[in-house]
Amino acid sequence: MTSFPSGPAYAPALLTIDLDALAWNWRFLADKAAPAKSAAVVKANGYGLGTAPVVTTLASAGCRLFFTAHLSEAIKVREALPDPDIEIGVLNGLMTGEEQAYPEHNLFPVLNDLSQVDRWAAFCAAHGPRAAAVQLDSGMTRVGLPAAEAETLAADPGRIAGFECRYLMSHMACADEPDHPLNARQRDRFAAMVPRIPHSHAMLAASSATFLGPAWHFDYIRPGVALYGGRPNTLAPNPMRQVITLEGKILQIQDVDAPQTVGYGAGHQVEKPGRIATIGVGYADGYLRSLSNKATAVLHGVTVPLVGRVSMDLITFDITAVPDAKVGDAVELIGPSHTIDDLADQAGTIGYEILTSLGPRYARRYVGVPQ
Repeated sequence: MTSFPSGPAYAPALLTIDLDALAWNWRFLADKAAPAKSAAVVKANGYGLGTAPVVTTLASAGCRLFFTAHLSEAIKVREALPDPDIEIGVLNGLMTGEEQAYPEHNLFPVLNDLSQVDRWAAFCAAHGPRAAAVQLDSGMTRVGLPAAEAETLAADPGRIAGFECRYLMSHMACADEPDHPLNARQRDRFAAMVPRIPHSHAMLAASSATFLGPAWHFDYIRPGVALYGGRPNTLAPNPMRQVITLEGKILQIQDVDAPQTVGYGAGHQVEKPGRIATIGVGYADGYLRSLSNKATAVLHGVTVPLVGRVSMDLITFDITAVPDAKVGDAVELIGPSHTIDDLADQAGTIGYEILTSLGPRYARRYVGVPQ
């Protein structure tokens, strides 16, 4: 039985983060991609699990290349990883006025259009050469040099002669659907540009594309959600270890019978005698409102349904099938028996949203020491 923390937290829910599982997942992916090397994507506060513990764990496991979405995130990663040999890149591009922050914090930008390429080249001409990554849009239509700009750069590679293009990269749109025809088209488009733009290392695959095969691995992979236990695709069993467990404490149990209703809007109609348990978690904690009348949880090894609407601070489960349950018992909302992807399926979303929505009101416990 889970022992909930008291003291300053007094939290009615406990988020346990298994750092051993996180380190294992990185090593598993690195081994799968070998001889290519593995980076790690640690954006959005380490996918909701805490930047410092996540990046220090992955560095201890052997990771030497990290990516964030924003410059502010990368600065936090550098604060946690002062080793100058560890590389940290910013995926969302070089914004005007940010140039000096990169050498100041020993970071590198990912350049997503020709104007960014030219501004970085000009900055390096004035302040000395530094590394950068150049991202090509091979079919995502989001960030990266569009095809016409990539052709311009390939025809005039002197535009990047003033800095080292350490990583030439792109991003897959449909890699979680292994049979999608865009996967091969994106790989081929990227592979065609690799010999035409000077660079040190090529990189295409993130989590899901790592499982498409060696033709997608190039020199580096850069997994994200799979590190944190998310499934790479829905066509095969998830090989990743689960990193988080979220348990909520039962605050109150009520005996109910028809014609009672449960929750806002009388969202659940009681049809027969039973018991309803209230848990102190809600949409303010990232437990999505779309889970209303859809989610399940696990109590004493028994799957129990959520009944009624998810409210800001509270959710209710029908625990009639668990007669020995009592106030203070822990209900597994996410864990080995009910994973982030299981909950995401019930919410009509993806595991990424579940992870990155984990709220600050949870008491957090980090377990495991990476070897």
